[in-house]
Amino acid sequence: MIILISLIGGRIIPSFTRNWLSKQGLREGLPGQPAPFDMAIIGLTAFAFLAWITAPPGWLTGTLFAVAAAGQAARLARWKGWKTFADPLVLILHVGYLWVPIGLALLAAVDFGAPIPRSTAVHALTAGAMATMILAVMSRATLGHTGRELRASLLTQAAYVLVTAGALLRVTAPLGLLDYRMGIEVAGAAWMGAFLLFLVAYGPILSKPRIDGKL
Repeated sequence: MIILISLIGGRIIPSFTRNWLSKQGLREGLPGQPAPFDMAIIGLTAFAFLAWITAPPGWLTGTLFAVAAAGQAARLARWKGWKTFADPLVLILHVGYLWVPIGLALLAAVDFGAPIPRSTAVHALTAGAMATMILAVMSRATLGHTGRELRASLLTQAAYVLVTAGALLRVTAPLGLLDYRMGIEVAGAAWMGAFLLFLVAYGPILSKPRIDGKL
């Protein structure tokens, strides 16, 4: 799933960001499509996961994950997400992808012996990257494929906040920064609330014809 996010996210995030920035009148330094550097980082990330499931934890897997995390962070920085704060539909894609290098870095830390539960790193990739990217792409695709304006409603923005808060709580709860049981329960409630809001906001849209009359 993380490799899938790396591949597809690496195409749609810079593309959507470039389109939005162009509409704002920017013409220079716009994000481009994947280059050999991107493919090398995706390959390295895949190799790190392969080592993770075949080799014992240690300096090898830790080093691979650390380099992959740095590479994924570099990819994300090249897409200039900080310039998209005015459009939540684009910004949330960057927020979701940010969990990829965070999760890889946490896996590296675990393999280097840091006192971090491995589940914390895994949840950064699942509750963080996977859940956020799924919600981000579903909401954007629903609007686009039903002929609606690409604009995040208040319910959509609330769902984005909840899924992000849920991921943050799930990752930080085992680190002792807050009461573990309460953190886990609030994280689960926030995660479920995000997808419940998606159903409320987009269920009616998906059950009706396109508003522009096209099939």
